[in-house]
Amino acid sequence: ANLTSAQLVGTNLIGANLSKTNFSQANLHQASLHRANLHEANLRKANLYEANLHGVDLIGADLRGADLREANLSGADLCWAKLTGTVLARANLIGSDLRDANLRGADLRDAGLQWANLGGANLHDVNLSGANLSRAAVTDEQLTQAKSLTGATLPDGTKHA
Repeated sequence: ANLTSAQLVGTNLIGANLSKTNFSQANLHQASLHRANLHEANLRKANLYEANLHGVDLIGADLRGADLREANLSGADLCWAKLTGTVLARANLIGSDLRDANLRGADLRDAGLQWANLGGANLHDVNLSGANLSRAAVTDEQLTQAKSLTGATLPDGTKHA
């Protein structure tokens, strides 16, 4: 389906099968997509501000340049997702699976990443200021690629200066 630039503010799409749907530049502000299938969906530059994406399948989805500020992505599967330049400030990514995701240049300020799996994810130039990475699966090598870790809680529970 092609929903490019669609106005879907507050829409209820709970559990919907939206695999490979084109939502580029769509407005999904405060939409409820809990447990939806967005496998390989195109969400480039979509507005998902405050959207509920709890437990969503976003494997291989294209979210480049999307606005996911304050979105709930807890338990979401974002393996191999394209998140380059995505804004995820204050997003809830607790327990999410971000293995091999490309987060290059993403904004994850103050994001909740507790228990998230970031194995193999590209964190080059990512802003993790104030983010909570407590018990997250991420290597020190990955964290050195980040643009900023100021005030972040590291996987071992310590605060970064």
